[in-house]
Amino acid sequence: MLFSVLTLFKKQVEDWLSHSIMGRAIDAGHFTVDVVDIRDFAINDYGKVDDQIYGGGTGMLMMAEPLYQATTTQIKKHEDLNTEVIFLSPRGETLNQPLVEELATKEHLLLVCGHYEGVDERYLEAVNAREVSLGDFVLTGGELPALALLDSVARRLPGVLPNEEAFQDESLSDGLLAEPQYTRPSSWRGKDVPAVLLSGHAANIEAWRRAKKIETTLRKRPDLAGLKSIDVSDWKDALAVLQDELERPVTSGENTED
Repeated sequence: MLFSVLTLFKKQVEDWLSHSIMGRAIDAGHFTVDVVDIRDFAINDYGKVDDQIYGGGTGMLMMAEPLYQATTTQIKKHEDLNTEVIFLSPRGETLNQPLVEELATKEHLLLVCGHYEGVDERYLEAVNAREVSLGDFVLTGGELPALALLDSVARRLPGVLPNEEAFQDESLSDGLLAEPQYTRPSSWRGKDVPAVLLSGHAANIEAWRRAKKIETTLRKRPDLAGLKSIDVSDWKDALAVLQDELERPVTSGENTED
């Protein structure tokens, strides 16, 4: 898979991509990133890519022509791939896990990072850009949203994470949030790890995890669609596990070794 990132701050993007999991995945060839400096397509020798807004208003607006030339050049450069142009914008559809799953099936994502007060609307229309947002807030530029989208999509690609289990049983993988998780020591500042997790009983542990996923989602994000897919028997099983957790004391027979 190929990501093209159109930006005014090429080094900022390249620096982030050179570290950790993403950097190793790129080096291993699991996906490719082409970072493009929009100023290379400026309309004059001064690197001008913005101008005043028609009708008044504060700030400057990115001009259509430099963006259009940068975009069409990338599309032609990779004409063997089906390209989807994405403009990171607060007015776009919200980036969520179903959208991430959809984008992970694409061949070429061309991510456009806006700056200043945004971009000329005619550019978005000319390239049929899909607008995507991280949420109802505004940032100073599109680089952070573009990298967030790239990271969330790239980690779904084969080979990027150590194994598929790394993303098959995490928050939002089934529309629910992940259950609480714990590591050593088994008792920390007067708080103990739930006894069932120390029992070694695989079926009970799995039932507890499922129940806690449902409970956590209800408590923190009752709007998530995953709750709608839970059938009556699953609800009953979850409630039974949670009730048992409340009533069942830790006994000396529990395996509480660290």
